Amino acid sequence: MSQLGVESAFDVLLRARALEAQGRSVIHLELGEPDFPTPAHIVEAAKKALDEGWTHYGPTPGLPELREAIAAAVSRTRGIPVEPRNVSVVPGGKPIMFFTLLALVEPGDEVIYPNPGFPIYESMIRFLGARPVPVPLEERRGFSFDLDLFRDSLTPRTKLVILNSPQNPTGGMIPAADIGRIAELLRERDVMVLSDEIYSRIVYSGEPPVSISSFPGMLEKTIILDGFSKTYAMTGWRIGYGVMPAWLVDAVTKLMVNSNSCTASFTQRAAIAALTGPQDSVAVMVAEFRRRRDAICAELNRIPGFRCAVPEGAFYAFPNVTGTGMASKELADLLLQDAGVAGVDGGCFGQYGEGYIRFSYANALPNILEAMERIKRVSARWERPATAR
Repeated sequence: MSQLGVESAFDVLLRARALEAQGRSVIHLELGEPDFPTPAHIVEAAKKALDEGWTHYGPTPGLPELREAIAAAVSRTRGIPVEPRNVSVVPGGKPIMFFTLLALVEPGDEVIYPNPGFPIYESMIRFLGARPVPVPLEERRGFSFDLDLFRDSLTPRTKLVILNSPQNPTGGMIPAADIGRIAELLRERDVMVLSDEIYSRIVYSGEPPVSISSFPGMLEKTIILDGFSKTYAMTGWRIGYGVMPAWLVDAVTKLMVNSNSCTASFTQRAAIAALTGPQDSVAVMVAEFRRRRDAICAELNRIPGFRCAVPEGAFYAFPNVTGTGMASKELADLLLQDAGVAGVDGGCFGQYGEGYIRFSYANALPNILEAMERIKRVSARWERPATAR
């Protein structure tokens, strides 16, 4: 159990709530959770499902109608042939990480993963006795991989590669050409790929991100992780899914039986409405995120010692704060305690996240702008030393 880590954003939230209980004002930029309501037609579908009695056990891999809807949506958006038998519905996105690693990785195996990256990747790798092999996401590459370093990280012990694009915490995306090169490096190897695509609809370039599953020879080697939490503001509904080879669905089904039995039936009915109903709410949310992204990045780049690249997807700003002369954890603590701004130390996302702070702009624009003003007001504490260097 000592090998299991935590998700640090929730730790920051607890500390922020404690300050608020003392009467302090805190602006929350720590949680990766859309601040929009779940679209009304999805909520209505859940209410209707409850009234119709969708309150009992359902099939462990998911309701057939939802698996069909997911297969159709993924086939359309990724340009790949997906059948319902390739789909596993689970309570949230994390079980796909958990079950995939449990099914595929043994002690002594190596797993390549992005760093800085979602903390649960490394946590689960260590928990299973495997060796985590971090590949740094480099700011100068738009927070993507150095492909030479990625290639050199592959060994005969590599059993799984984790990709995440658009990415948490950086907001970066792996260019399509680089995805293609990664596919070439992995195609002939006995290696599976967990492609975390939970932010696939939250992109700002107008072009959808490229899934490695769409490259020749990669569909049978790829597990796509996606869900409803980010795209449809359904974090509390706890519903996600994996798309994978049918033989792995069988393994995931066994793990579901032994842990959750099934995903709640009425939330699955709501998920069908999410996929098959109007999508205008998604476009509205992404447009607002783009407006906030432009504002927060512009303001962060005006703060002494901060340098912020403009993210291509997700809803996180990940400024480089090395110019302040402070360690990122020390700075994040100072901003929470003295400025009332809750962000997450980049070091919580891995060793290559040191020197950065993650700010979620899933908060109203006036609150974001007020947070930036609060940071500017305390910046005098590091401005002179940083300038002196």
